[in-house]
Amino acid sequence: MREIVLIEDDRDLSYLLSLNFEKENFKLKTFESATEFFKYIQESKPDLVIIDIMLPDLDGFRVAKFLKSRPDLKDIPIIFLTAKGSEEDKLKGFEIGADDYITKPFSFKELLARVKAVLRRYERESSSEVYEFEGIKILKNEKKVLIEGKEVHFTPAEFKILLTLIENYGRPVSREFLLEKISKYSSESTERTVDVHVKHIRDKLGKYKSYIKTVRGYGYKFEK
Repeated sequence: MREIVLIEDDRDLSYLLSLNFEKENFKLKTFESATEFFKYIQESKPDLVIIDIMLPDLDGFRVAKFLKSRPDLKDIPIIFLTAKGSEEDKLKGFEIGADDYITKPFSFKELLARVKAVLRRYERESSSEVYEFEGIKILKNEKKVLIEGKEVHFTPAEFKILLTLIENYGRPVSREFLLEKISKYSSESTERTVDVHVKHIRDKLGKYKSYIKTVRGYGYKFEK
């Protein structure tokens, strides 16, 4: 079931949308403030975020800017759902990186259609998913890593660890979890194996090796 987040301080509207999305086989998780949403997004990644601009603690534009500033979150589609319908506001929303902008009042059928359209577009784009960090470029489907434009060979286990860390950008990932990810590539079954792979990854990243940070007593994280 697809998970959609709605950041909206109108409880009645949130409740109605939850009922309607559930009928369409979507899970709608609602938050009344940006603060509540920021806590959630540290641990979870929804399929799409719907944002009201006028929130009690932070305007929706700033929430969208935050999402687009994070390499691990910038690919989450954003739809603004708001009473602010001026051309200036719409342009600002699209400049930030919103995928759609819907003004209130609206019909649920229209919102549903636009949600499905945005999700379809992202499904097509994700088939050739690419991650870029300065001189590092990771081609997920091709299982390739380019450093300063030059392809560098990574073993399947090394590539899986690097990809897992990148997909959890800024969040610590345990050695145990990384070991599970590479179990089919390695007969070794100790956390020390992960440390050896990470050393090799750092060596291959060259001047970007500092992006992989050790989280003492736990594991690693990828962060610029």
